Amino acid sequence: MNRADAIGSLQEQPMLWDVLVIGGGATGLGVAVDAAARGLKTALVEQSDFAKGTSSRSTKLIHGGFRYLKQGNIALVRESLHERGLLLRNAPHLVHPLNFIVPCYQWWEAPYYGLGLKLYDWFAGGLGLQSSRQLERDEALGQLPNLQPAHLLGGIRYQDGQFDDARLAIALAQTATTLGATVVNYVCVVALLKKDGRVAGARVCDVESGKEFPLHARVVINATGVFTDAVRRMDEASAPPIIAASQGVHLVLPREFLGGNTAIMVPRTDDGRVLFIIPWEDRVLVGTTDTAVSEIPLEPRPLATEITFLLEHAAQYLANAPGRSDILSVTAGLRPLVKLPGAKSTAALPRDHVVLVSPGGLITIAGGKWTTYRKMAANAVDKAMAVAGLPTKPCVTESLRLADTRHRSGQSASETIASTSENGPRSRHLHPDLPLTADDVLHAARHEMARTVEDVLTRRSRSLLLDARAAMEAAPAVAALLTKGFGRGPVWEAEQVALFRELAQGYLPP
Repeated sequence: MNRADAIGSLQEQPMLWDVLVIGGGATGLGVAVDAAARGLKTALVEQSDFAKGTSSRSTKLIHGGFRYLKQGNIALVRESLHERGLLLRNAPHLVHPLNFIVPCYQWWEAPYYGLGLKLYDWFAGGLGLQSSRQLERDEALGQLPNLQPAHLLGGIRYQDGQFDDARLAIALAQTATTLGATVVNYVCVVALLKKDGRVAGARVCDVESGKEFPLHARVVINATGVFTDAVRRMDEASAPPIIAASQGVHLVLPREFLGGNTAIMVPRTDDGRVLFIIPWEDRVLVGTTDTAVSEIPLEPRPLATEITFLLEHAAQYLANAPGRSDILSVTAGLRPLVKLPGAKSTAALPRDHVVLVSPGGLITIAGGKWTTYRKMAANAVDKAMAVAGLPTKPCVTESLRLADTRHRSGQSASETIASTSENGPRSRHLHPDLPLTADDVLHAARHEMARTVEDVLTRRSRSLLLDARAAMEAAPAVAALLTKGFGRGPVWEAEQVALFRELAQGYLPP
């Protein structure tokens, strides 16, 4: 992906785009892949970086949603499990099975949760993973050395999928580009264009140059997550809000707080959510919370009460309990939940998605979750073709393999063997506590549209999530590489370091 070429394509396009997608998160990128795969002339613009918001702040799971069984939302569970199977098949380089244990401390938990997980297995059908089974106490402790042993009776083991959300987003952007779509970050929508009362494109601004220009399209798809209502109001000033934002926080801890390669799933916390304690990238991820919020910032911040909640619940299940000083990083993300009348809390809102069409023809896709992004995209493109009167073409993404992106070490599968003998400075880690090399930085800038130190340290690599303090220490080296690569000057370099360090402070516990 080359940003200069993409910007040029947007500005110089003499013909109408078939589809213009607003939003470069999981849903928007999925829509771009689906539309381009059907042969539609597709453009996507993102106001910040790809997966800047919710889509890079998930629990890193591709799963069916075990707790939705208790809610009675069988359709969502079945759909999610089906999509989980497709992702494991179509992106095996990015999604892999992970073992979970539900620890049982009460006599009734093993039969109760065991039955639920057998249903979970059954609903997955032919795309299912390893069947769940009950574990004796010693077997559970053998797989989870730091599990709280007091009063432990045993556990239930099952499998779900794990992934790196930001890397999957980049894979979708690369896949869309390969299929002929034009996807660009740091291009914001200033206004929607209208023709005879119908939405006919958007006026956009290249954030880097400040240049504004129109993009004419047969249909526009609003896939902006928590910012959905802001775009809808560009079309209809009086459009009622449909999004109820909910904040979810995750803690990142050193690996020893789990010990082993198996995750813990706590079926019910004090607020009715599921809690996960998961091995991820040689760290431990603990989450998540569900806090209703009224403000929707681009960079949400965790509340001290949310951090306390997670630490207290983790302490109930970990023999060696973590404290605030053990936290390497803490992230906050906002879920774009669709409002339902009478819902008492955001935890009670379903994770289903909806596709809406405004009187002016704006398509809005809202709700959902990472696991079902492909199905969401298919529904949105189906509706868009009907609204725009485009020739009907079937969805082909069920069997579409996603692009192979570079691994954490900075190598794609095809590059790994070729570079195993390289020991030059570009292949050395920029910080002893981070799996990041100069090669990673340069590749991100040249081929993945990384434009800032934040892009590199937060999403192209996951350095900020893995260790916020180490990421701050690595920022000058990353800035120096980008400054040289982009032909920038010392002022830009210093600004980048300062901006990143200010951002990273928010990833340390308050």
